[in-house]
Amino acid sequence: MIVSPHLFFPFLLAGLALNVTPGPDMLYVLATGSRAGRKGGVLAACGVGAGCAVHTCAAATGLSALLVSSAAAFTLVKWAGAAYLVYLGVKALVAPAGLAAGPGLAPPDERVFRRALVTNVLNPKVAIFFLAFVPQFVEVGRGRVPLQFVVLGLTFCATGTLVNALVGLGAGQVRRALDARPRLAQGLDRATGAIFVGLGLRLVFEPRA
Repeated sequence: MIVSPHLFFPFLLAGLALNVTPGPDMLYVLATGSRAGRKGGVLAACGVGAGCAVHTCAAATGLSALLVSSAAAFTLVKWAGAAYLVYLGVKALVAPAGLAAGPGLAPPDERVFRRALVTNVLNPKVAIFFLAFVPQFVEVGRGRVPLQFVVLGLTFCATGTLVNALVGLGAGQVRRALDARPRLAQGLDRATGAIFVGLGLRLVFEPRA
């Protein structure tokens, strides 16, 4: 095996424990699924997972380390991610009331996936997480350190995507039940917008370290 079994299985268990712990990614998927339905929730989970895969590859090649070491680059990416989240939130908050009533008016699949991907990639805190968590389970003496990092990182991405997809399915089921109740569906859309704005503001004020 590329990764030592005595390190891989503890990593798998630790990763799953982190995956099921509610956090910004899970909240994003939950909010998206409640707005775009079950398929949208799953696509959002896949987008977040793809973003984590990007961070994994960047960390393995040293790009994430450069991002973290540069205060200017870190701040630029953080503000870009926050602005994008706030933009999505405001857009949901000011959407016409009729948008909440029709499943056919949900965002296109590729847009749901792309939004989740961009949101995750533009969160430098994810880069810091991978740089802090994954190396604890890399065995330098085993060689092929970047490959070990990629295997572990993609494993975490896969388990996280599975957990978030289940969350997205559950949120989408709630949305399906509310489609026949336009007023409640509209209120859910407004709550979703508020969550996106809150996630953006959280990213702005979250400390770098």
